[in-house]
Amino acid sequence: MTILTGKAEARRRLQPDRFGVLRKIWEHRADYAYVLPAIAVMLIVIAYPIYYTIELSFFNTPPGLQLRDKIFVGLDNYTAILTSPVFWKVTSNTLIWTLGSTLISFVLGFACALALHRDFVGRGILRAILIIPWVISAVAASYIWKWIYHSDFGIIGAVLVGLGLADRPPNFIDSVSTVLPSLIVVNIWREFPFAMIMMMAGLQTVPDQLLRAAKVDGANAWQRFWHVTFPHLRNVSTVTILLLAVANFNSFIIPWIMTGGGPSNASHIWITHIYELAFGRQRWGVASAYSVLLFLILMSLGYFYVRALSGNEQKGGSE
Repeated sequence: MTILTGKAEARRRLQPDRFGVLRKIWEHRADYAYVLPAIAVMLIVIAYPIYYTIELSFFNTPPGLQLRDKIFVGLDNYTAILTSPVFWKVTSNTLIWTLGSTLISFVLGFACALALHRDFVGRGILRAILIIPWVISAVAASYIWKWIYHSDFGIIGAVLVGLGLADRPPNFIDSVSTVLPSLIVVNIWREFPFAMIMMMAGLQTVPDQLLRAAKVDGANAWQRFWHVTFPHLRNVSTVTILLLAVANFNSFIIPWIMTGGGPSNASHIWITHIYELAFGRQRWGVASAYSVLLFLILMSLGYFYVRALSGNEQKGGSE
């Protein structure tokens, strides 16, 4: 009888508890009461706009029609987006913008972190100078760089002409072929200090004992970096790259202020195109469909970010 009871109990434990989550919520109802106001605010500020955006993406909203008189069109907005040549142009710009800004910012920030990790005279001053681009407001930086790139009054064009390297100032942000690389340069200038700070923090966790032991065993500088330093930085590198990718994919200020998506959509990325559709052309339904697609992509990146953080916590707990 005891054996049968034990088997039944073990079988009951192995079966999934359908009401386990609800039971835990009820058991900790007093704890949830403390965070109920915050949950209510999140539902109003975050959950409802997400729901309304998804709902609006299935409707047509002509500019001359009031929003309450919107017309249900089903998946027509999504079909129109995916079959539009502008969508693929904007998507290509977004991928180039995101990958170029993320990878180069990370590599440059990593290199600066390795250089500043060593002791030398003036390291603190140089570190403070390199952080300045990240501290400056993105709006102010955009306007400053817009004047730096100006085809008539820009300092870069004046220097190139003065040195005899160009006959006339180049059109950095007024040319279809150069506008996107020019904006990526500005974005890298603003973002590499963030990668530098993250990697400098990661370098503090590399054990000096392992580096000294590798040096005693005859490992050169590259071997010590590749086999000792870099393995300890994989997790922080993953988190940094994902944060940069999410920020760049959802970046708005620099491309909008400097070019507004022009010329000829050459610098439009997803977020600026969504803004133009919604507030420029008042095509709320199409803009909402774009926003839903962007939301799904950012949620996918967020999933990998949470997995990377979970991996760090599990590794820290095992150590």
